Amino acid sequence: MALSIWMQALGQGGAKAVPALRAALGNAGVAVRDAGAALSASKSASISASSSTSTCTSGFGVVLCGACDGTVLQTIQDLALHAAVLAIDCTAEPLPSDTMWALLDAGATDLLPWSGAELCAQQVAARLQRWDALQTLMASNAVQGCLVGCSAAWRALVQGVVEVAAFTQSPVLITGETGTGKDLIAQLIHRLSGTPGELTVLDCTTLSPELAGSELFGHERGAFTGAVNARDGAFALADGGILFLDEVGELPLSLQAQLLRVIQEGKFKRVGSNQWQPTRFRLVCATNRDLEADIATGAFRADLYYRIAAWRCRPPPLRERQADILPLVDHFLRQFDPKGQGCRLDGAVRDYLLTRDYKGNVRDLRQTVARIWYRHTGPGPITIGDVPPDERLHHAPAWPDAPFRDAIRHAVDRGMSLARIGQAAADTAIQLVLEQEDDNNQRAAQRLGVTDRALQIRRKAAREVDAGSGL
Repeated sequence: MALSIWMQALGQGGAKAVPALRAALGNAGVAVRDAGAALSASKSASISASSSTSTCTSGFGVVLCGACDGTVLQTIQDLALHAAVLAIDCTAEPLPSDTMWALLDAGATDLLPWSGAELCAQQVAARLQRWDALQTLMASNAVQGCLVGCSAAWRALVQGVVEVAAFTQSPVLITGETGTGKDLIAQLIHRLSGTPGELTVLDCTTLSPELAGSELFGHERGAFTGAVNARDGAFALADGGILFLDEVGELPLSLQAQLLRVIQEGKFKRVGSNQWQPTRFRLVCATNRDLEADIATGAFRADLYYRIAAWRCRPPPLRERQADILPLVDHFLRQFDPKGQGCRLDGAVRDYLLTRDYKGNVRDLRQTVARIWYRHTGPGPITIGDVPPDERLHHAPAWPDAPFRDAIRHAVDRGMSLARIGQAAADTAIQLVLEQEDDNNQRAAQRLGVTDRALQIRRKAAREVDAGSGL
């Protein structure tokens, strides 16, 4: 597959580096496309994919920074909404560390110092190959059908999971609240890891003191009362595959020590046997406990923690990824519909689902959607009468709500002017509604309370601004 990128220069120093880097990238087999056309294609791909995929970015780009000020940071933030952006520092003096981190916080995937066209081209090509592999995996059915969402927090999590699953054999510790999808992440790691063996799941909350050894190690015939046949345990079953220990924080200290020994030595003995058996598995653990706090109280072994937590991920609770609520609702409705087509939502139902409190996170949302779906009959959208009577709101949900206030507070803290906040809010609202309405201008205008003509004028003005800035 031919690899290609777009390139944009910000500042005089960046512009000077463009010709040499373009030529070196060509020698490395990387084509450089027109930035404006490439980003327009990326934005279109983002709109068409936003309702169902785990990532809303597409395409790859390089930004050569001849300076690093607020304008550069804002530009990278805007670009990163639609593409993976690699920044190259072309300033006369190396950037301070805090400025480097600010570029990453703005959305740059990496920051390279300008060290000559040939070396930079090799670095860009290597990262491009990895990003392309990641994008391909994230766009696959294995990921899209398992982890649904488009918020920045969710995109970052999914990319991290895909990368550690497909390109490492690292043990993984998944932490987070109940209902956030820890088991789905474990399943995805198994699908992408390429291991020939099975995914062996052991729920540590079900281990009784009497049978815990047998569940983990297996046993020989006659090892204890009732052991009429020999039996493999989790360590044997997981050989060549993945062992998923759900709620690993519930393991008693004695079993923690035994688990640590197996991880270190790669072998174990069945209960009632003197013969060592080898086992090689990738370990994935999950817990809703704070294991570091448990270490402080002596409830969890520190040496085991650092063995199982080589890579850690925390799926965010739904309240931290509210932009994913409607994509998840659409995903669940398609699952419930025998034809897999889903169903549109009445505006009041949409508001209800967006403002409801989900203490059980995504699992709670799915159950809520299921209760509404099974009350719905006939063609047309799901309406407020489909909401169960005991769950209905008896007043309009408050707005502006807490997430909106938090977004405005963040903008104010960053020193944004009132005019810029208002413009950004309007532009974002237009973009989001167009995504939800599949780029249908008439439906989007109706939802936004403006005329078709007014919305067309605003969209045309935005495109002209993009074209004028090289986007």
